[in-house]
Amino acid sequence: MVVVGLTGGIGSGKSTVARLFGNLGVHWVDADDVAREVVEPGTPALARIAEHFGTGILLPEGGLDRAGLRQIVFNDPSERAWLESLLHPIIRDELIRQLRPADYDLPYTLLVSPLLLETDQHNLVDRIVVVDVPVSVQIERTMARDDNPRDQVERIIGAQIPREKRLERADDVIDNDRPMNDVERQVLDLHNRFLVDFD
Repeated sequence: MVVVGLTGGIGSGKSTVARLFGNLGVHWVDADDVAREVVEPGTPALARIAEHFGTGILLPEGGLDRAGLRQIVFNDPSERAWLESLLHPIIRDELIRQLRPADYDLPYTLLVSPLLLETDQHNLVDRIVVVDVPVSVQIERTMARDDNPRDQVERIIGAQIPREKRLERADDVIDNDRPMNDVERQVLDLHNRFLVDFD
C-alpha cells in the first residue's frame, strides 16, 4: 500500500483537498483528527498533560483546553518540545494503524498532516503532495476561520516550515489559490495518475 502525504501551511485548504480525494473513494487519515483522538478524556496522554501543565489546562467537562495549551506552547519553546516529545510517538503509532484499512482496493491511502515535513511523519509516506497558496492567503483564511488575531496566525506560520522549503520537498503541488473547479481538476488528474503509477 502506497501512502501519499498531503500537506500545506495553515489555511492552505488541506482538508478541502483531502475531501476531494475522499469523494473519489480514497481512504484518508487526518493527523489533526488523530492528534485530538489521542488526548480525549480518559486517555493516558491527557492524564500526562494535566499532570505536567496542571488541571487548569482542562475544560470543565474534562476535555483538553486546546486554545489555552496552544497559547502556552507557542510562547514557550521548552514546553512545546515537552508536549511534542510526549505526543508525536503516540500519534505516529495511531496513524500507522489507521492508514491500513481493511477491505480497501485502491493502491494508495492519504496521510493529511500540516506538520508532515516538520515531524518524522514524512517517513511514513512514499510521496508528498503540497497544497499551496500565498502566505497572505494563509493569513486571511486562518484569521477568518479560527477568529485568531493576525500576530498569532503569523506565529503559527513562523513555526511551520517556510513555503519555499515545503515546495522544494513536494513531488506534486496543488495550487489552491484558484477556482474550486480548477482545484477539483488538479485532484482528479493526480488521482488518475496515482492509480496508474501505484498499481
